[in-house]
Amino acid sequence: MPCKHIYAVAYFVVQQTNPDGSTTVTETVTVTKRKTYPQNWPAYNAAQTGEQDRFQELLRDLCAGIQQPPVQRRGRPSLPLCDAVFSAAFKVYSTMSARRFMSDLRAAHTRGMISRVPHYNSIFNYLEDEGLTPVLLELIRQSSLPLASVEVDFAVDSSGFGTSRYIRWYDHKYGKLMQKAQWIKAHVMCGVKTNIITAVEIDEVRSGDSPMLPKLVNATAKAFTISEVSADAAYGSKVNVATIAAHNGTPFMAFKRNATGKASVLYEQMYHFFMYKREEYLQHYHKRSNVESTFSMLKRKFGDSLRSKTDTALVNETLCKVLCHNLVVLIHEMHELGVTPVFWADSGFIGQ
Repeated sequence: MPCKHIYAVAYFVVQQTNPDGSTTVTETVTVTKRKTYPQNWPAYNAAQTGEQDRFQELLRDLCAGIQQPPVQRRGRPSLPLCDAVFSAAFKVYSTMSARRFMSDLRAAHTRGMISRVPHYNSIFNYLEDEGLTPVLLELIRQSSLPLASVEVDFAVDSSGFGTSRYIRWYDHKYGKLMQKAQWIKAHVMCGVKTNIITAVEIDEVRSGDSPMLPKLVNATAKAFTISEVSADAAYGSKVNVATIAAHNGTPFMAFKRNATGKASVLYEQMYHFFMYKREEYLQHYHKRSNVESTFSMLKRKFGDSLRSKTDTALVNETLCKVLCHNLVVLIHEMHELGVTPVFWADSGFIGQ
């Protein structure tokens, strides 16, 4: 099947022999104009120019639903959990070190976004708290809910985030010290229309993609109506197809070379759809490229590497990046679609 590059340029060569024995060669190049998508520039400009102020407001409203857990120790009163989460997420949004970020945090306190200005070490300490992980996961879910009426088609993929940690060993074969950087892997499901991330799972870089899909689909289905799910060949299994179908969704996945379509009845139906209506199938499958755009948006804005050192802090910092991405998407859709975000409409949340 011709790819988009072959469709873009069709090159024809026609050779004609004249009566006098000479040859005329006619070369024709047909160039197809690249498809472009319109941009609502007034909405885009409004979202970009007021993004940081609106980001702080949305983050404050989101953190307001976090209830302070009971204190079970003596000593100085701890930082309110809502302020700690706000500070950690705002610090990741700024892409600066914690020390240089303190000016922005003091300005946020002046605006009434937080009740106290924490020490920068307190931000590090909270990021290293395992109890913060479920809080951040719930905040990500809540940040996606305002677009539940917009998104029905989803895409799944994973991507790595670099760390400052290295594995070092002495290689006796080459007689020198070797090292390899460590990574962590983020598995996400996103809406293909707005690039909002509806579910995320963090694991080490060698974790498989396929086992993560049921978790992502089940988490998304709690608040979203699933019509289609697009994924690459790494997710092609009968379990994943059955999970999507259980939520009344249609899977559109790439197939490996050795695929026969005999894994299950549902898998066979998907395989026959691909074989006999390939053009239509690929139109649905190519929505998967939106998850690549989502990772590109996230990494270009908030960086593709992590500053934290410990395992727990690396996970929490990655989740903060995802949360910041969702809030930025919401800000754009407030201007583009007229969405009014309302958080915690379903229930309150108790952290830790």
